[in-house]
Amino acid sequence: MTVLLSVTGFDPDRWLEALRKADPARNFVRDASPGDEDVRYAVVWKHPHGLLDTYPNLQAILSLGAGVDHILTDQRLPDVPIARIVADDLTARMSEYVLWRVLDHHRRGFAYRAQQARSQWNERLQPAAGEITVGIMGLGELGRDAASKLRNLGFKVTGWSRAPKSVEGVESFAGENGLGPFLQSADILVVLLPLTRDTRGIVNGKLLSQLKRETPLGGPVLINAGRGGLQVEVDILAALDDGTLMEASLDVFEIEPLPAASKLWSHPRVFVTPHAAASSEPTALAPVITRQIAAHERGEALENVVDRAAGY
Repeated sequence: MTVLLSVTGFDPDRWLEALRKADPARNFVRDASPGDEDVRYAVVWKHPHGLLDTYPNLQAILSLGAGVDHILTDQRLPDVPIARIVADDLTARMSEYVLWRVLDHHRRGFAYRAQQARSQWNERLQPAAGEITVGIMGLGELGRDAASKLRNLGFKVTGWSRAPKSVEGVESFAGENGLGPFLQSADILVVLLPLTRDTRGIVNGKLLSQLKRETPLGGPVLINAGRGGLQVEVDILAALDDGTLMEASLDVFEIEPLPAASKLWSHPRVFVTPHAAASSEPTALAPVITRQIAAHERGEALENVVDRAAGY
């Protein structure tokens, strides 16, 4: 029995080493000939489209990251379960990023960095965390954990999801009817949605225009650590320039790497990171993957199976 590792954008040697260390008895390979009947599982990140359909005995596909849009865009996927990865390490990294960016905006990071560049000493008015509402779009594993940690710091938290969800201490909104009231609740908008047909381009001018203009921080803030395809960057820039948005932190982009010509790089109220909010670390995630495979071989159901129709 063979497990195929097919990755683009990650260091395949690091992943292969980590997987073999996590399960030395299993045969992990980077290459397998099309039609190889021994390939039972595929561990992938941005695999070549059409490849997986060539393995007649493939039983499951496992994503190396929380997102699965890189898999679902393959028009020749075999009819086998797809499992996204859910791991404490990945969740913790995303919450670290969200808290970092929320706190930086909350504690006037942009203003103080600008003052430092001018050698200017000027203390800004600082609202308490309890005066700020952080709205989280996407209440999956990552969104729920970030919400809990933000609440521990004293922030008010609201959340929006496609279907109704109950999260302790979070005022939740759902569906199209709940989106407007949710946006009106948020001083800082955090986007952690999956990328699907329904969510592509959702962070656009129409959505941003529904944010309240007056907040305790002086204006609304956008943080996107979900997927670049969720946002329309020309609309974000326009919103920043016309006052609809005060500031933005973006970790993901429509085109990655972000082109050098993008105005986002030089905008004084945009903070850019290179899709680094929650990087998949092989040593932390390989044991999660190998446990999934071993459990499936014992006849147990895979965890975190993707709903292909929903897109996540």
